[in-house]
Amino acid sequence: MAGAHENLPLPDYDHVTVGALPAAIASLSADEVAQLLEYERMHGDRLPVTTVLEHRLEALRGGATPSGGDPTAARPETNVAPGGGGVSPATSGPPINPPSQGVPTNPAQPR
Repeated sequence: MAGAHENLPLPDYDHVTVGALPAAIASLSADEVAQLLEYERMHGDRLPVTTVLEHRLEALRGGATPSGGDPTAARPETNVAPGGGGVSPATSGPPINPPSQGVPTNPAQPR
């Protein structure tokens, strides 16, 4: 059923950006792209997304072949740095002084 998010052929479909969508669906079959298109129309119905899916589906039905690749592979916009990617005192930048304007006790502030 196309209405069930967990049954979609592309994991985390709802978090794929429009710019990353063509590469993310390149390895999917026509039936899988049709399933995503049906899901999109039932949920977000975002015009740029449906346009990308419709063009890919048309290309596949016109003889294009799915590329090799893994639709479950990590994409740059969803990667997390090793160790969780959080900021710690060891990875944070240096402290920044506030701007001179707006700090009346700053001796460098012009009077």
